[in-house]
Amino acid sequence: MPMTGDESEERVADDQDLEETLSTGQLFLELFRVIILAIIIIIPVRTFLFQPFFVSGSSMEPNFEDGQYLVISEFGYKTTDAVMGIPMGFTVRPYKELHREDVAVFEFSKDPETYYIKRVIALPGESIEIKRGRVIIYNEVQPQGFMLDESGYLARSAMLSLQDMPKVTLKADEYFLMGDNRQHSHDSRSFGPVKQEKITGRVLLRAWPVTEAKMF
Repeated sequence: MPMTGDESEERVADDQDLEETLSTGQLFLELFRVIILAIIIIIPVRTFLFQPFFVSGSSMEPNFEDGQYLVISEFGYKTTDAVMGIPMGFTVRPYKELHREDVAVFEFSKDPETYYIKRVIALPGESIEIKRGRVIIYNEVQPQGFMLDESGYLARSAMLSLQDMPKVTLKADEYFLMGDNRQHSHDSRSFGPVKQEKITGRVLLRAWPVTEAKMF
């Protein structure tokens, strides 16, 4: 039996309502999938690979200035035993070593919420001494010591202004880190060597300001 005009219009309206309902459900389903996918990708990246970091203070001037936005590479450098504060039940230990002149971010042991940015000056197992404004490194290759060439990141005036420091010998899991702005840097000269387990990562990218963007 053919439908009347009113019945046809009602049937079309019902079909439209059904389509709209399905479309809304699909939208929420896709949104849910996107959120889950983002969580699956972002949390591991944030926990194990990269971390944003804002420079605060003047201790690394003129190479890194207050307010600059950096990206830190954590992969292979950071000790991790929790994800978003939740214990994983196992510990991911660092297997990469920092190199001399790398710029590292580390947790300051006296305040777990405070992170410092400094330059690696002496490596595990080495000894370091400051004499007449120059940094002297002692290691197995050069047991008599050698003067560290810091001209690539320090002005001559900054080098000559260093106060003498007696020889310090690092353990197998320690680094000696110093700020580039030597007269205004609280670093290993005052709080001592930094344990490898306190290292968060090394500076990979300066992303902001854009005009000074640079890979390291």
